[in-house]
Parts: sequence; structure tokens; C-alpha cells
Amino acid sequence: MNPVVQEETTGCAIASCAAIAGITYREAKAVANSLGIFAEDKSLWSATKPIRDLLMKLGYVTSPLEQPFLGWESLPDCALLAVKWHTVEDTPFWHWVVFRRENGREFVLDSKRALKTNVRTDFGRMNPKWFIAVGSQNDFSRV
Repeated sequence: MNPVVQEETTGCAIASCAAIAGITYREAKAVANSLGIFAEDKSLWSATKPIRDLLMKLGYVTSPLEQPFLGWESLPDCALLAVKWHTVEDTPFWHWVVFRRENGREFVLDSKRALKTNVRTDFGRMNPKWFIAVGSQNDFSRV
């Protein structure tokens, strides 16, 4: 799995889905737009339905509920993490990143353009609030 850099300020959800699906940001954005999901919509920072809908359209399933982050070792092999969680006028906002465990490695794909590297292993610097497990139709029962 490779990182995808977001092309809009509020494009972290689209970039995260692109990284999971192995497609470009533009390809994921086109699918998102066809579903009525637009990067300019700040609800992508405060709702889970748009990212779940986009992943479903791209062939992935998600756990039905957000689960509290209890530690890196308790995460499934693929998960969306809510980081930089905060509230503005009683509305929660966060930044989406992708946690991945593969080939004996654990890393986070962070789509933020300003980062030196979008593949992160500095787990102590990230403070996830909760996660959504992501899987394919075949392996979701194990997530």
C-alpha cells in the first residue's frame, strides 16, 4: 500500500480511500464526486458516512461502528484512524489517516502534503481517538 497525497485542504478522506484502493487521488475524487462527495465539504472532517460510502463503491467494507483506539497492537491490519480530533462549536473534526500492517511492518499513511514523508512510523507523535476497520468482502469477518 502506498501513500496518496491530498490535493485539497479537506481531501484527507478521499486520499485515504485512494491509498486503500491503490488508485490515484484523481481517480478516487471522480468516484467520490459521482456519489455526491466533494473534498470542499467540511463534513468529510466530521462524519463517517461519506468515507464509508466511498470505500464501499471502491469494493471495501468497513466495521459498522467506530471503535476506541486502545493501542497500536490492537488495530486490525487495515484501519482508518481519526487523528487531530477536536471540536469547533460543538462539532467534532478530525484528520483521516490509514493504518496498515503488512509484510511484518506497521505504518500509517498520512495524506498531508506538508509532511517530509507520508509513510509514518512515529506512532508516539500521533494521537488517534478511534478507528474504523477496513477490509474486503472476503476477509472482513477477520477484521
